[in-house]
Amino acid sequence: MTKGKSKIEIKNKRASFEYEYIESFTAGIILTGTEIKSIRAGKASLSDSYCYFVNKELYVKNMHIADYWWGTFNAHDPRRDRKLLLNKKELNRLFRGSREKGLTIIATRLFIAENGFAKLNISLAKGKREYDKRHTIKENDLRRESDRNL
Repeated sequence: MTKGKSKIEIKNKRASFEYEYIESFTAGIILTGTEIKSIRAGKASLSDSYCYFVNKELYVKNMHIADYWWGTFNAHDPRRDRKLLLNKKELNRLFRGSREKGLTIIATRLFIAENGFAKLNISLAKGKREYDKRHTIKENDLRRESDRNL
């Protein structure tokens, strides 16, 4: 694949409805075997995925990358935990943030960078309450209505 603008962008649409983003980071992912080929084919899902720490290293859990059609015995486990690559300063910031009550780290967007590597946008997020969700829906409806009137 030639380096350049990639059209692969997999979003976690539900996350913006369920969470309020506080801070965002872009992380690299350690992939094995045919996982990158499945991502380039658009066969990945971020629904219900979140990040957690093990021994000061950040992992993403429940990110589904489907089996590659032409893969053989090197096939990967679709829902395995994958290590994320961030620098130490970002990891410490996320670790301190995730220890606060009500905050979690969620995966928001998976994409292929200009250099050809898979990247994952993650966010430190706070869960929305029911009335916050209704307020967000109301704001979106008002914004759409005003755009129609222009």
